[in-house]
Amino acid sequence: MTFTKDPNAVLDYSIDWTRWLDGDTIATSEWIVPSGLTKVTDSRTTKTATVWLSGGVASQSYTLTNRITTTGGRTEDRSFIVKVEER
Repeated sequence: MTFTKDPNAVLDYSIDWTRWLDGDTIATSEWIVPSGLTKVTDSRTTKTATVWLSGGVASQSYTLTNRITTTGGRTEDRSFIVKVEER
């Protein structure tokens, strides 16, 4: 997945883990945010993880990773790209 954001925008990005969880639930969620982007805040439900991001340098792309651990003890990562462009 690739998303585009303006360097001045503050936007939320979510991952819906429902299908992968197959009845399990999210116990913890960690966002790995590369230098250049700023994690404003993050949250989770039992099925989704959300991060709010600001910043970034125009013409740069950043790969973010969400790492969850489930109540059943499984750990998994999902990554996506945020491409920063002046709008």
